[in-house]
Amino acid sequence: MNSWPVVALYIALATRLPMRSVDCVTALTGRGLAGDRYEETRHRHVSVFSTGEMADANERFGTTIDPALTRRNVLVDTGLLPRTPGTRLTIGTVSLEVVRDAAPCRMLDAEIGDGAKTAMRRRAGMICRVLEGGTIKVGDLAHFPEPIDP
Repeated sequence: MNSWPVVALYIALATRLPMRSVDCVTALTGRGLAGDRYEETRHRHVSVFSTGEMADANERFGTTIDPALTRRNVLVDTGLLPRTPGTRLTIGTVSLEVVRDAAPCRMLDAEIGDGAKTAMRRRAGMICRVLEGGTIKVGDLAHFPEPIDP
């Protein structure tokens, strides 16, 4: 297992509301992040993305994309993330399971500018379900296997 720090956390109360930066968030077993728009959804509990993938998206887009505008929850300071469904990881004391690759939010072009959604394609992180809840804080370590495929 490899470890990387959480550098930012974001939640939004509803789909069209802006993401709000928080220092900590409570992950609820089988339910998602407390106070986030996807709390109580079946599988889309937490979205995780990386600084390395953001750097690639910024290069493709031609300018810096504010991570809060990506509509993702947990930003980890690493390169590529493991995306194989069923992969288990922990962030702080929270246990997660990868469900799927995250598709770029359809609101990106309207919020950031034309081409943002395309720049984020295959760089938008992963969607996870919460297997065991707890608290995730900025600075906590994310532990997951090194991805095999780029």
